[in-house]
Amino acid sequence: MNVTDVDYRAVFQVLPGPAALLTTDLVYVDVNEALLALAGLTRDHIIGRYLFDVFPQNPDAPDATGMRNLAASLHRVTATAESDIMALQRYDVRQFGRQGVWQERYWSTVNAPVLAPDNSVALLLNRIEEVTEIVKADHKLIDGKRAQILRAELSSRARELQQVNRRLRTAHAREHEVALHLQKAMLPEPRHLSHHDVAVRYRPSVGALSVCGDWYDLVELPGGDRMAVCVGDVVGHGLHAAGVMGQLRSALSAASHVADSPAEALDALGLYARSVEGAESTTAASVFVDRLHRTLAYSSAGHPPPALCRPDGSVVFLDEATDPPLGARIEHVPPPVAHMSYSDGCVLVLYTDGLVERRGEDIDAGLTRLATSLTKHHSLGPDSLADVLLADLVPPRGLTDDTVLVIVRL
Repeated sequence: MNVTDVDYRAVFQVLPGPAALLTTDLVYVDVNEALLALAGLTRDHIIGRYLFDVFPQNPDAPDATGMRNLAASLHRVTATAESDIMALQRYDVRQFGRQGVWQERYWSTVNAPVLAPDNSVALLLNRIEEVTEIVKADHKLIDGKRAQILRAELSSRARELQQVNRRLRTAHAREHEVALHLQKAMLPEPRHLSHHDVAVRYRPSVGALSVCGDWYDLVELPGGDRMAVCVGDVVGHGLHAAGVMGQLRSALSAASHVADSPAEALDALGLYARSVEGAESTTAASVFVDRLHRTLAYSSAGHPPPALCRPDGSVVFLDEATDPPLGARIEHVPPPVAHMSYSDGCVLVLYTDGLVERRGEDIDAGLTRLATSLTKHHSLGPDSLADVLLADLVPPRGLTDDTVLVIVRL
């Protein structure tokens, strides 16, 4: 057979891959059977129509670049009269007869010029090799590898987190040990105070370090017949709050030795607190007990009121001399002071807010619980009374704030 006898149109029709002939204006001149099968269309739907009317861009994939890249390649072939092999393209195909239904396709495309006798570009040959199944298989393989890599990374991160948790537990244990030493140093058991039985209790909040900003102090004052009973609460927990607490406790103890009243002692403490970082909003209460005259002088800086339980079980709160927390006033104003007489057998109770305050509850409810328990158990000795008060007032799930409790049998 001579070359002139070859039916090239028949050859074009049986090419195994989709192919089309286009004008330089991108209008279809001819297509082979493979392209018709790919598009699911007949020749009448394609011949004489503009390329991108037959294969428009998927409107649900606005970031797709297949149409733009194909147009650029065909225009480049027209301008240069040279073939162009395109990179792999995603080019979705609209399903014939199903409005709005698109199939995801991947094409490997070669565009070649068909030259006229004068070597100008007469037609464009657009040959497509569909590689959708290969690409999807590769995607599955890649996704599988990505999943393996992700699992490996997650496993590595889990090991790193375990190491961090171990280090945190070690650091927490060390801080806990330091906190215990601080607590013993800053909140020692009270010395025996002449003529009085005393009990103190400290209870940390659930989950907190065993040290916080709550403190107490009992100081024998000059003259031998007076003593000061003090409690305070620094905002916050942990070692920093404990350090601030230690400074303020020492300052109040020193001020109490030279002050004529608890108000003067708290006044000096308030001025000192302004120079201590972290001391803002600290609360404190101080009671001077005069054994000779059987009187109490008291003053409070934003602290819950001390309670006095008389021998008959009646309870009165010392709330007639209350000032804002330390450093809360813009201008310096001397704190108030009030006085009350007492008789032998009375019980003086000072505490921090963790004993009586509960979230979502008015503090008066907590003060009522304290008064009720004192009335019921006032005849007990200080140690037994302290244990009973904690049993009555501490919630079943534990304290949400640290608590100091001081009981003095007058």
